Amino acid sequence: MRIISGTHKGRRITAPAKLPVRPTTDMAKEALFNILNNHFHISTISVLDLFSGTGNIAYEFAARGAEDITAVDANFDCVKFIKKTSAELDFSITTIKSDVFKYLEKAPIQADIIFADPPYNLEKEEFARIADLVFTRQLLKEEGQLIIEHSKHTDLTDLEHFRENRKYGSSVFSFFE
Repeated sequence: MRIISGTHKGRRITAPAKLPVRPTTDMAKEALFNILNNHFHISTISVLDLFSGTGNIAYEFAARGAEDITAVDANFDCVKFIKKTSAELDFSITTIKSDVFKYLEKAPIQADIIFADPPYNLEKEEFARIADLVFTRQLLKEEGQLIIEHSKHTDLTDLEHFRENRKYGSSVFSFFE
């Protein structure tokens, strides 16, 4: 994986092979940030990265100037890797080791962007639960967006607050507001 743009543009980050992750592809990530750049001033927003895995998305936000980033993952090794890499890159990413659903039930923050990249084999009800928790707990700031990455075999278009989706290879980004 690599950082596409910003202060560490082109920097490659190699995660340990033992991490149970599927990082967002560079092509999909670049397309996502092209969309976000049209809606947000990245340097002024707060970001909540759920199921953060390697921290790929959090690093991209940080490299583009976002300073208020929280990365949540249940895997200890993933959280440890994000902390280590953030320190090496001089990024201020807050890491939290927690089950994402339990975190969302008690989350003490609001964010401009909430990005969730759960395992693609999650049941549709669990994808819906992410959106439900975000909106019922009012975790998005005004004009904020929830973005859920999922497989092209999962259809989230019927969920409440759904706005649009964008497909990139086998990955889909569904946008909610």
